[in-house]
Amino acid sequence: MARKTDAGQAIAIETITEAELPAGDVTVDVEYSSFNYKDGLALKGMSRILRALPMVPGIDFAGTVRASDNPGFAPGDKVVLTGWGVGENWSGGFAERAKVKGEWLVKLPEGLTARQAMAIGTAGLTAMLCVDALERYGIAAGGDVLVTGAAGGVGSVAVRLLSRLGYKVSALTGRPAEADFLKSLGATDIVDRATYAAAGKPLAGERWHGAVDTAGGTILANVLAATRYGGAVAACGLAAATDLPTTVFPFILRNVALLGVDSVNCPTPRRLAAWTRLGELLTEADFDLVTREVTLEDLPQVAEDIIAGGVRGRTVVRI
Repeated sequence: MARKTDAGQAIAIETITEAELPAGDVTVDVEYSSFNYKDGLALKGMSRILRALPMVPGIDFAGTVRASDNPGFAPGDKVVLTGWGVGENWSGGFAERAKVKGEWLVKLPEGLTARQAMAIGTAGLTAMLCVDALERYGIAAGGDVLVTGAAGGVGSVAVRLLSRLGYKVSALTGRPAEADFLKSLGATDIVDRATYAAAGKPLAGERWHGAVDTAGGTILANVLAATRYGGAVAACGLAAATDLPTTVFPFILRNVALLGVDSVNCPTPRRLAAWTRLGELLTEADFDLVTREVTLEDLPQVAEDIIAGGVRGRTVVRI
């Protein structure tokens, strides 16, 4: 639970009553949550992620419906929740029980377990939406694609998905020690982040048919400058910066598209389609490959690590 203090906020494991949770119409017994970059910011009191205190952090969870006043859900249903401001302005998934609005929930597709859903979590859903955006734009399998922040949550799942779908994946990372991990996910080439971190030319040599960018800032500007004619970049993150110091040249001279991807308010039909496809594309070995498991007691240290850029892949939280 996060509570307000004179110094800002304090985080601690507490026992609370169900009456202290928001008045949602569906009660869920939470089995697993996951730990995302936004959760790290929340636990560290950064970027005003937690907008109302007291608050249970945790921007996603999966579990079993305990009680429901929503006609779309019944006790025993397996469900997953990501986004919708949960863990920001509505108590979230780092608890044994959650009360939420039924319209925010998605029933877990057949064959996908609660642990698997949170093994990829919000980051996995975001990665799938990025891949879907590139496909819908027309970036065909076999093309050269770049994933920035490739060793992180969104990036690692994106590398795996794109590789599975037949793309030639290059992984951009500032952690050379993760090269073997990224190659095990299917990356064929490792790109040093330093080559994209400094301001470059408005247009560079054409290299990428498409890209998934989690970084923003100068890195995204350089990716756009190196994208081939008619290519596209799916942008979903700001791990490096929130600005975009680029020119119009990639857009008007090379017909490059910048595709914004949001998973917080993504419509339910698209969410369900993405979760279903994740269950189809990823195997049990894939979930294990990109995931480590922690408990609530571990989260303060995980927050330190993820803010420092020291977390590989995905972190699933066993409740």
